[in-house]
Amino acid sequence: MAHVGNGAAAEEEECFEDAYDRIPAACQMDLQTAIQETQCALNLVLNNKFSQALDLLKPWWRHSMYHALGYSSILVMQATMTFEHRDIQIAMATIKDALQTCQRFRKRNSVVGSLSSLVSKQSNLQEEEMHAEICYAECLLQKATLTFVQDENMISFIKGGIKIRTSYQIYKDCQNGLNVTQDAAGQSDSFRQFEGGVRLGIGSFNLMLSLLPQRILRLLEFIGFSGNRDFGLSQLREGASSQSLRSILCALTLLFYHTYVSLILGTGEGNLAEAEALLEPYQQKYPKGSIILFYSARIATLKGNFQKAQSRYEECISSQQEWKQINHLCFWELMWTHTYQQDWLQAYRYAHLLCKESRWSKAIYVYQKAAILSMMSEEEVKKTGENIVELFRQVEGLKQRLAGKSIPTEKFAVRKSRRYKAAAPIPLLVPALEMMYVWNGFTIVGKRADCTESLLVTVETAEEQLRNDPNPSEFHPDDSCLVQMLKGLCLKYLGRLLQAELCFTQVLSSERRIRYDHYLIPFTLYELGLLYKQQGDLDKATTYICNAKMNYKDYSMESRLHFRLHAALSSLQASPVSTP
Repeated sequence: MAHVGNGAAAEEEECFEDAYDRIPAACQMDLQTAIQETQCALNLVLNNKFSQALDLLKPWWRHSMYHALGYSSILVMQATMTFEHRDIQIAMATIKDALQTCQRFRKRNSVVGSLSSLVSKQSNLQEEEMHAEICYAECLLQKATLTFVQDENMISFIKGGIKIRTSYQIYKDCQNGLNVTQDAAGQSDSFRQFEGGVRLGIGSFNLMLSLLPQRILRLLEFIGFSGNRDFGLSQLREGASSQSLRSILCALTLLFYHTYVSLILGTGEGNLAEAEALLEPYQQKYPKGSIILFYSARIATLKGNFQKAQSRYEECISSQQEWKQINHLCFWELMWTHTYQQDWLQAYRYAHLLCKESRWSKAIYVYQKAAILSMMSEEEVKKTGENIVELFRQVEGLKQRLAGKSIPTEKFAVRKSRRYKAAAPIPLLVPALEMMYVWNGFTIVGKRADCTESLLVTVETAEEQLRNDPNPSEFHPDDSCLVQMLKGLCLKYLGRLLQAELCFTQVLSSERRIRYDHYLIPFTLYELGLLYKQQGDLDKATTYICNAKMNYKDYSMESRLHFRLHAALSSLQASPVSTP
């Protein structure tokens, strides 16, 4: 039936999937063989053989629950890696079909009752029914993941949460069954596979729900949802350490949380030591796997080792050409690693590649390219042949909508670029550094004192420019506040906390003078709260963070800040003693 690649080629290449090199042909697909083939397809994916993996699963994906789950999982993985609208649409359509396939194997009676049948091994049919429950729930969880990827709008989170309630309830029922029968069934391979699915689902749900701001979680609790971050992490850790099909999926979920979610929707306190430990065995098993190389590079970036990160991203790009979108993710990360070092020409190079090749968000790419060019000298800009004003003017026309809604970062870029619509536009002062802050990049640069010092010089040069401006424009107060906030961040990461506090308080004292960039006040309150936490004044930290949470609304990037505020308040409640 299905084979993994070509036999001769497999002997010539070091593919690292020889344990599942060949699956016997079958007229009907039994559960054990289905799990083996899905594991085989996953190995192919991790060795950059994406088409071969899909080809292996495709003949059976409308007839086998695990083939359906594997087929949709690959497409969802692609969508979440690329963030491209077309990939998300294809993945969503495939999930709907996969759900129908899984539904045919499900039993109408209770999940826990079926689990008892599984343990007593009454029949293969009942065993299949239990796996159908977990596969069905997993497909619904994939829909939830795509909802989180698609939009940061809080209403979308509520709608997505309601849609996935069935998945959540299935996982809870399955977990209850595990708690009752774990000792009796612990030696069964089928049970271990089932258990791995429960760990992945329960862990991911708890982790995602724990990220939600309290006002959203309170609404979801009315319909039975609750999220516990520590419990979610523990379930995923147990799943990652098990010998099951879902082990690598649990590990990748933890990696995504530590390297992206905690940074963009949190305070930037990802557990990099755990991320490295999780990745290490897969680096040995899949040394040329693009997904593994990408996370290795991302961890190096977050540790401030930009040269190593750049080398790994370049290695990732050269490792495969089938999924070009993974290369685009590398371009995005390389653009930022060069930005952190103020290597503007190289940063521009990758921003330009994204504008040419990636379909994810032309508005953000063009704005980012123009912002980077704005940091360069006139002579350097002339060599590129680019027109900064024209680039900024293009941004608004490139704005797109996902699921009927605008992308928050695009809305921010559009609003900032409107300054260039005037006949004699007033240039943005340090737009690349402002976008670095939007993506929480100062948390990363702060790991490197040399890069932070260089950024401080750039910010102080902009500060001097504003101070000496003979004809201040209407944007002068906003620009001054932005510069003071960024200066405060640089000083904070350099350990000059009193000076940082003065910069932040100067922004707050100028609140009534701000005309356009109203986001600066709640974000500065948040940063000042984190500063007081670092100094050990937890009461003052809580006061400032709660002020930002309760007293401001309708500003740019509001949803993103509310996620960070929630993460900050959670860390304050869990930290009775400060860690300077």
